[in-house]
Amino acid sequence: EYWNVNILTYSTGEIWREDEFTSKNNIYVLDSTMNTIGSVQDIAPGEQIYSVRFMDDRAYMVTFRLTDPLFVIDLKNPREPSILGALKIPGYSDYLHPYDENHLIGFGKDTIEIENKNAQGEVVSTQAYYQGMKLALFDVSDVHNPQELYKEIIGDRGTESELLRNHKALLFDKEKELLAFPVTVMKIPAEQKEKDANAIMYGQFAYQGAYIYQLNLKDGFTLRGRITHLSEEDLLKAGYRSYNRENEVKRILYIGDTLYTLSDGMVKAHGLVDLVERKAVQLP
Repeated sequence: EYWNVNILTYSTGEIWREDEFTSKNNIYVLDSTMNTIGSVQDIAPGEQIYSVRFMDDRAYMVTFRLTDPLFVIDLKNPREPSILGALKIPGYSDYLHPYDENHLIGFGKDTIEIENKNAQGEVVSTQAYYQGMKLALFDVSDVHNPQELYKEIIGDRGTESELLRNHKALLFDKEKELLAFPVTVMKIPAEQKEKDANAIMYGQFAYQGAYIYQLNLKDGFTLRGRITHLSEEDLLKAGYRSYNRENEVKRILYIGDTLYTLSDGMVKAHGLVDLVERKAVQLP
């Protein structure tokens, strides 16, 4: 029987108002004539869907409001889909990428929960503030008890990556244990962090370029190196994107034993193993 799956989320109210946010998340299974033949409704009331990944006869769905529930959903019987398990952790994933049949890589943001108190010191609501970029490796081999095996946090509040909006910005090769993507890093100076650990404080521009990781199930995420197209002068400039944006790394790929990083203004070639620069070509 031919069938397909459609994910629908709808919400009303303010995302941070604990007493008003009324979103509901639903999964509908449609047949070839677009008739609904199965559904799971009212998943994580008050939260919103941030990412979904379909793998074989399962779906993995991340919702978020204060914590990041990762739901494992059984789609083997399209007429009776069901939730098998869930994991709640700080942060959220904007994008899920398969590592193998039992593991997922999540790319999103870390978060901190802050309690809002009234004049009497009573907690009236809780609000989550996103922080730096978060990488996570999830183990879903036990569908009823998914686990976060490893995590990695890049930068502070304000750190961004095109990967969070466009999966084509990711380079991943499981056999080579290679994971790479472009990122704009914002960091709060250490002395300022010690003085005022404010969850809503944004970092200052610190770096833009490719982050290259080794990833395996034994060691998790290991940063092998970073590659930028910016000059030393660009990296020292204060202010977000005050440098020439033509030199923002946007894509990473490899051919043979050479790793290439591409921006609108330059192509750089590095050794795939040692990451030593081999050649840089300015684009007219």
